Amino acid sequence: MDQSQQPLLATRGITRRFGGLVAVSNLDLEIRPKEILGLIGPNGAGKSTTFNLISGFYKPSAGELFVFGENCTGRSALEISRRGLVRTFQHGSFMRTMTVADNILLGTIHGVKGRAARRVRVAETAEMLGLTPYLPEQAGNLPHGLQRLVSIAIAFAARPRLLCLDEPLTGLNQTEVANTLAMLERIRDAFGCSVLLVEHNMKAVMRVCDRIVVLHHGQHLATGTPAEIRADRRVIDAYLGHRHDH
Repeated sequence: MDQSQQPLLATRGITRRFGGLVAVSNLDLEIRPKEILGLIGPNGAGKSTTFNLISGFYKPSAGELFVFGENCTGRSALEISRRGLVRTFQHGSFMRTMTVADNILLGTIHGVKGRAARRVRVAETAEMLGLTPYLPEQAGNLPHGLQRLVSIAIAFAARPRLLCLDEPLTGLNQTEVANTLAMLERIRDAFGCSVLLVEHNMKAVMRVCDRIVVLHHGQHLATGTPAEIRADRRVIDAYLGHRHDH
């Protein structure tokens, strides 16, 4: 397969059990180069477990994980992140008492050598995410929407090939959602970075994603373009019938 078409990430029959509960069952998932892929499903569908499996925070009970063409099944989260898959966390991960600049600096530790180069990377990253005016501010003092962007900035400062975002739009108003979606498209277009978006905001997912994967009870229900997913009877019955547009 042509290198440019090879999936950046693929799971083959990946499964995770917690005692008697099967949280994710026999899931095949692919993330392609330069795409924004949405991962959706009702609460308890297995989205967070899947996210933790592909980023190395959980080890699979069965199945395999391939990251950038290499079998990474059972590898640690740190090894996987160093290969270029970086994730954010649902409730944000930043140092509240540090400045925005120093927070973004943390994201450059593994990928950028030399203090001057790190400072340049911080400035570029802040510019890309609209955070330049806030660089000297203490991160914990910023409004919620900007704190969310700081978490994304820390992850993106490493210039990952695959940026995995866990519910980045939670608690954002409509303007902040629109700005964040535009920023994700900029990251993809300017840096060729793929994005995996786990998100409850259905309108946003339908607007920004190239393809969407739907989980239900830990199993794959459907994959397709937003138009295909919107029209899929199984998805409507399982998920879209419950309004999740809030």
